[in-house]
Amino acid sequence: MSDSKRQDFSDKAKANLKPESEKSTTESVGDSVKGHADNAASTLQPQSEKSTSQKMGDSLSGNSNNNDQSLLDKTKDTLGMNK
Repeated sequence: MSDSKRQDFSDKAKANLKPESEKSTTESVGDSVKGHADNAASTLQPQSEKSTSQKMGDSLSGNSNNNDQSLLDKTKDTLGMNK
């Protein structure tokens, strides 16, 4: 089971298994938008906050990151706002 605010694993699998030639334009664009949103969510979510199943799913789909902190926290640290 995927973490909340993340694309469901079964939806991701269906989107990747169906050939692009069989998808409508709307379906293809929707899959692309969902994929990009899930990639962004993977990057923003620290590894320490991911469930084991989400870590495995991210690794299999190539969305794995090694963030101990979220991107927002890293930005705050850089700007000196996370004190």
